[in-house]
Amino acid sequence: MEAHIEKLVARGPLAEHLTDDVRIEIVGAGQTAQGRAAVEGMIRAFHEQMFDAKPELKTLLAEGDRAAIEADFVGRHTGDFAGIAPTGRQLRVPYSVVYDLEGGRIKALRIYGLANDLIHALSV
Repeated sequence: MEAHIEKLVARGPLAEHLTDDVRIEIVGAGQTAQGRAAVEGMIRAFHEQMFDAKPELKTLLAEGDRAAIEADFVGRHTGDFAGIAPTGRQLRVPYSVVYDLEGGRIKALRIYGLANDLIHALSV
């Protein structure tokens, strides 16, 4: 998990940390993707296309085949997101991710709080 977070922050390749059939869900937003390329693409879109952002890790918990993080999504709104044109606004939005692990790789990610809180932060 720590290596995945380090690569995410450094914008390095993520695929080696993902199972072939990995699935991501942005809980509450109805956005999902499955497969290494699609999941990495969704993660990169949030961090590099819609926003120029990085996570700031607050907490990492891991036990057995489960892990969770609490982090802040910190960056600037640089691309279209949820129908909102780029604002250039600097944001800090707390969120959490729950991971299912298999063989030391990420099999599933469920992201909580991010999409709705980003929309709210961009709308005020």
